[in-house]
Amino acid sequence: MTHASQNLARLIWIHVDERHDQNAELGKEDLLAKINCLNMIAAFAVALKHRLRFEPYIYYDDLKHLVSHIDTFGRDADQPDLKRKQSIFKTAGRFLGLPMAESNPRKLLKRSRVPLGNLPLELLNHLSAYMKTLFDNGTFKVTAYQSQCLSALTTLNDVLTGTDRILNTPLPIAYTIAISQITWVYILILPFQLIKDLGYVTIPASIFAAYIILGLALIGREIENPFGDDVNDLPLDAFCEQIRKDVDIIMSRPAPSVEEVVMHPDNMLLYPLSEM
Repeated sequence: MTHASQNLARLIWIHVDERHDQNAELGKEDLLAKINCLNMIAAFAVALKHRLRFEPYIYYDDLKHLVSHIDTFGRDADQPDLKRKQSIFKTAGRFLGLPMAESNPRKLLKRSRVPLGNLPLELLNHLSAYMKTLFDNGTFKVTAYQSQCLSALTTLNDVLTGTDRILNTPLPIAYTIAISQITWVYILILPFQLIKDLGYVTIPASIFAAYIILGLALIGREIENPFGDDVNDLPLDAFCEQIRKDVDIIMSRPAPSVEEVVMHPDNMLLYPLSEM
């Protein structure tokens, strides 16, 4: 996604013409349209992050300012109450890794009374519509660059479907239940196996062994969904922030002029043979 985002942003910023020579207002519109497109590229990464965390709305601090002006299903949906407190028993159960204590991550999707759509896919629609506008008005002339932009959009779509496939393909429930039951049965029986040989040392030994065994049992559940906000999950926030910074760097200056770079007085073309 980082590669496709950088490539698409660079092609649009450098190779899409701005019609300042025809009309100042028209050139300004072209420039603002390019900035809007690059912002949507950064918004795609953030929207995908929230989708993978089952957060289908747009009212998040890192997303709202990027997509609130776009007509999407998420914008028209009511914002849910996200500040409900969990009971102490449920919190303790989650800490112990009990399956019945886990909160359903899809609860926001189920509670919605209206369609929530697919925000990353909707953003790709808007990016494709912008590409079509460039092709129609003749500001993006080179066919090879057009193909590269469409290929980058396809890559972003592949990332969307690929991450969805990872998220929606959990371990079989029968396998999960069996492993959980076997683990807890073994832990409960373990002290009776050790007490004859270890005596009072059985208590710390059983606790230590249970900690290790439960940790191994929970590894599979953690691997199922690497997109959460736990410490051992993928740093999606850092990925999105890096893409945002990369896009900002690309559009921080006008397209560089080759003549200015080559003829710059500090450009030592023949160094160390000559400093001129």
